[in-house]
Amino acid sequence: MSDPSIRSRHGVLFAIAAYTIWGLAPIYFKWLQQIPALEILAHRIIWSFVLVLLLIVVLGRFDRIKPVLKNRVYMLRLTIATFLLGGNWFLFIWAVNNNHILDASLGYYINPLLNVAIGMMFFAERMRKIQLVAILLALTGVVIQIVSFGSVPWIALTLACSFAIYGAIRKRLPVDSITGLWLETAILLPIVLIYYGAFAEAQSFNLVTNGWQLNLLLVAAGIVTTAPLLCFTAAAQRIRYSTLGFFQYIGPSLMFVLAIWLYGEPLAADKLITFAMIWTALAIYSIDTLIHQQRSKRA
Repeated sequence: MSDPSIRSRHGVLFAIAAYTIWGLAPIYFKWLQQIPALEILAHRIIWSFVLVLLLIVVLGRFDRIKPVLKNRVYMLRLTIATFLLGGNWFLFIWAVNNNHILDASLGYYINPLLNVAIGMMFFAERMRKIQLVAILLALTGVVIQIVSFGSVPWIALTLACSFAIYGAIRKRLPVDSITGLWLETAILLPIVLIYYGAFAEAQSFNLVTNGWQLNLLLVAAGIVTTAPLLCFTAAAQRIRYSTLGFFQYIGPSLMFVLAIWLYGEPLAADKLITFAMIWTALAIYSIDTLIHQQRSKRA
């Protein structure tokens, strides 16, 4: 049996790797800015399907696929989750390539607080008073932006809601991450092929006519999708899920830095107020979680 402390340290490294890759993903999609977002999404689905299939072959996990395919309820829920995930992927790519990285960052800051609210409403999870204060504070920030400035942060809210609902559906599905991701890409693959055959106008799908640099970037979409997920899974197996949650702020924080200092997106007053409110809410939520963990250990 491995040393628990070493196992925990490895879990921390995997968590940092997962959220760092997610946080730096805008750089990759900016490199493909000349390709329409829908085509980038199509490549992401195709190459993720291929890469995860190879992983399933290497790991010998074909036996995990058939039980899911035979269960209609599982497949219906997985299909709903898949379309939420596909929409989330598309909107994120579009946001990055249309200079809305700040909005994407805001969405992924909102996400953990939304997860707490969903846990209370649909999974009968008890919400502590301080957690409720944090959620109300975040909601207040969004309302101030809407009422005072007349701007609805629809990109942030859509990204946060779609991913939170996707996570809630997947939480109830007894399907491991690799099998689930392959089935999700398999569900979307026929739609991609129809799009490629009937609607795609650009030549990015014709790898023969593309330069090797572009082809390499397109194929890398599979790695950008699967690598952080595998790191996340490895981390979840080695450290407590509540501990893992603290690392999720790495992603949106890196996006925020990239948006401001690398891509020069303006931080307008409406966004700044909303960010400030949500940062405060997350600080309150994080401190409360730490205190609760310490009390649980002493008990």
